[in-house]
Amino acid sequence: MPKKQNSRRKDGRIPVQVYLGRIDGKRRYKTVYGRTQKEADEKALQIKIALKKGIDVMAEQDTFGQWAEKWLKLKSSSVSASQYGTYKSAIDHLDVSLKNVPLSKIRACDIQEVISDLAEYNGNSGRPAARRTLLLIRSAASQVFGLAVDNRIVEYNPADAVKIPAGAPQGHRRALTDKEQQWIIDTPHRAQRPAMIMMYAGLRRGELIPLTWGDIDLCSGTISVNKSVEMIGAKAHLKNTAKTPCSIRVIDIPQRLVNFLKSQKAADAKGSDLVCTAANGKMLTKTSWRTMWNSYLAALNVKYGDFTDYCKATKKKWPTSVYNPGKLPMMIPRFTAHWLRHTFATLLYMAGVDVLTAKEQLGHSDIKTTLGIYTHLDKKFKRKSMNKLNKYLNASH
Repeated sequence: MPKKQNSRRKDGRIPVQVYLGRIDGKRRYKTVYGRTQKEADEKALQIKIALKKGIDVMAEQDTFGQWAEKWLKLKSSSVSASQYGTYKSAIDHLDVSLKNVPLSKIRACDIQEVISDLAEYNGNSGRPAARRTLLLIRSAASQVFGLAVDNRIVEYNPADAVKIPAGAPQGHRRALTDKEQQWIIDTPHRAQRPAMIMMYAGLRRGELIPLTWGDIDLCSGTISVNKSVEMIGAKAHLKNTAKTPCSIRVIDIPQRLVNFLKSQKAADAKGSDLVCTAANGKMLTKTSWRTMWNSYLAALNVKYGDFTDYCKATKKKWPTSVYNPGKLPMMIPRFTAHWLRHTFATLLYMAGVDVLTAKEQLGHSDIKTTLGIYTHLDKKFKRKSMNKLNKYLNASH
């Protein structure tokens, strides 16, 4: 039985001591308090129940921040630096509200509040957090609590009950349209080369940056992917292997890309063995990539954007230069490099390439990833076909 203290404290609370057992050879007690004897006894009973379940009640004041730090330390030895950075960012979002809160005091509603707030507005991006971001944050919270449960710090994992808001944006990623693909084909720019390779060979950015001319066999029409870079801070760090074992692959490339690369190699006077470089001829960094890509989007925007309404509203002339692109509104989709890889996957699907070959070409480690893309595309194009049927029936009846 708990050892009751009959004397009431000056603040009015009644203390009750609970024997925890011998720890380091000494008898250990834990004191709980209540405004009434019944409340104090109930708290003491909860501690006894926790002890029987093997919960470390001495660690009940351990905070979320402390265990998040332990979890990140464990992750650092098993994931890439870029993935670690992603996890750290997720924990940073949770730390805003939960860092100094004891794990034993955190309920599902506390984590839910963080998720729901981010679903409405993410201060880092200035817009609602994408569903993928919310899923990552919930996963990070769940893994931190999972570690604490495994170590008997808490009894259950509150993150398992957290829901992602139904209206959370999915994160917009699509294949380029035929017209947008033609923009890339027809617009010379320093970024055209990496764009063409990603669009017609499906390389990831990390695989493209260290790609050398020696990795490309223009006679057989193949690209060998055997290394990658990680973006850590502003720099690109070369790894002597690809992202995963399945990422090491030989890609068969279409004749259109072969012809393009032949002309590019013949005109490449820099002498660098790297296929795609920064303006100084060195390996692209995170900063130089962003500068190059934004410049490319600006050039495409001026060339293909419709500025009719903009010119009418501002009474300015139709833009013909990208000297100061920041002052021009984007009239074309602000597509990312990963859209080009998704375009390659879509082209494989449209060409009737089987899913196993597509998996090998894309370097997916799990065929479920490729199947997911193919299933989504299958539904998308079937829906378009049915829309055509509906239009035909509506027009003919």
